[in-house]
Amino acid sequence: MSRGICPRVHFWWMFSVLFLVKVVDVGAYSCHEVKTAFQVRQIGPLKWVPETPGTDVELLVCKHQGPSCCTRKMEESYQVAVRRETLQNVRSYSFELKYLISGHATAFQDTFQYLLSFSQGHLSSLLEDTYSPLSREALPHVNVLFSSLSLYIRGHNLSLEAAITRFYDNLFPLVYVRLVNPGMGAAGKRGECLRATRQDVNPFGPHPDTLAQELRRALGAGRALSLALAEGTEVMNATEHVSLTKECLRGLTKMQYCSHCRGLTLIKPCMGYCLNVMRGCLASVAELDGPWRRYVAALEELTHAVAGQHSLELALLGVRGHVNEAILHAQLHGTNCSTRVFLPLPPFPPCFVLSSFCSSPCFLSLHPSCLRHSSILSSFTLKHSRNDKPRSLKKISREFLSYVQRYKLFFAVLPEMLCEGETVVEDFTCWSGDDVVESYTGRVVGNGLQAQKQNPEVKVRSPNPELAEVKERLERFNQVGHPSSLMLLPWLHEHKTYKEKLYSVEVGREPKAVDVDPCLFQHNENRADSYCTILYSTLRAAVEEKRRNV
Repeated sequence: MSRGICPRVHFWWMFSVLFLVKVVDVGAYSCHEVKTAFQVRQIGPLKWVPETPGTDVELLVCKHQGPSCCTRKMEESYQVAVRRETLQNVRSYSFELKYLISGHATAFQDTFQYLLSFSQGHLSSLLEDTYSPLSREALPHVNVLFSSLSLYIRGHNLSLEAAITRFYDNLFPLVYVRLVNPGMGAAGKRGECLRATRQDVNPFGPHPDTLAQELRRALGAGRALSLALAEGTEVMNATEHVSLTKECLRGLTKMQYCSHCRGLTLIKPCMGYCLNVMRGCLASVAELDGPWRRYVAALEELTHAVAGQHSLELALLGVRGHVNEAILHAQLHGTNCSTRVFLPLPPFPPCFVLSSFCSSPCFLSLHPSCLRHSSILSSFTLKHSRNDKPRSLKKISREFLSYVQRYKLFFAVLPEMLCEGETVVEDFTCWSGDDVVESYTGRVVGNGLQAQKQNPEVKVRSPNPELAEVKERLERFNQVGHPSSLMLLPWLHEHKTYKEKLYSVEVGREPKAVDVDPCLFQHNENRADSYCTILYSTLRAAVEEKRRNV
């Protein structure tokens, strides 16, 4: 009898166990946790989340056999959410680097402007204390000079040599009238003639050229660093707004949210799986790695050049000394020089100056309107640094270098940083995109567009055109904007030839331009003197003949 009862007892025991398992399975596969996660992450309206899993759901991304807590509207909301979250994560990492570059660019500029302001005050005090007769008229030219230096070091397209030449051209009439020949009174129209002859007469000796050379070396590095930092900021701005393709969004949605459709809201993606998805999505971003590493190397070189041996500080502090030496040179040699000023009758230009200054040979110079058209640079007061005493270039450079070296491989390791964030954990099980597994068995590809041909998770059909343009721009900047090139470019733009324009004077005709070789005057003084005599005689004869005709 017991044998007949035992099979019946076993049957009811097995039926009870299966019933309990079925109840537990249904309870575990409810959509309550899915709805909670949907609400916490603010993915969309809660009414889109079903209370219980559905079986007849037509999904496009999160396809799997069996019941699902997802609907088509939820799937679309997941794609919007994953796009927002991924871009936000990319921007959070990019912002750190962007802030590092822009913040130190501001710090460098604050220190540059502080040094310029200090040097300007240093020079102004020299003119006011030592050369007071000309200080009131010379100070506006000092303002213009330092305004030009400020624009130059910020990266504006202007010539440093032209700014220094213009300053000394404007200073010469004041020195000649107020210091060398103080009895001449106001310069007036004579000042225009003196200004036009300054480069020929060379009253200040070698000091203008020496100043230009020292500022070119020192400010050239600062200017190059400013341009490089501005370029880095533009690159980061472009990468912050990277667009994600449809294939990328499908891969991200499958990685982040398709597990929710099965009620698995706490499972995390496998590391290798996440790397494949992120490297596929950021393939065009990773293409910036090579140009960016070369760019950071150039930044390091420029930073060392700016802060090394305090060259920029010393060069700006030396402006006062060079100007002082130039004025002393003009005063020392000015008494041995004579100048004749002619105001001929029409049709000649307003004034001709036949000048003999110091040991220089005689030159024929005309009114500046006949020689060249010069752009007038309006002066403005330099803004002082926010802090009365900003940090030294040495300290800023040391800090900047310690940080920027960490970001040399930024674009190569960005996928790893995104995967090592809150997305992935190394656990006993992980999400592979299709199921819960102990480890990811797919092939993990490398960075860049070429490597994505073997990517099993995200298909990369073509490079991102915006990022391709950024890469091309950065490569071009690395070629043209290399430290050695950046420090030479400003002077290549406005290189002076060795020929200067003079005007031939012919009675009854308009003046016409001719080229005169300056070597004629530099290497053959006797020939130069005879040439001046011929010009002088021709000019006097033309004037006398004109007077007789009148």
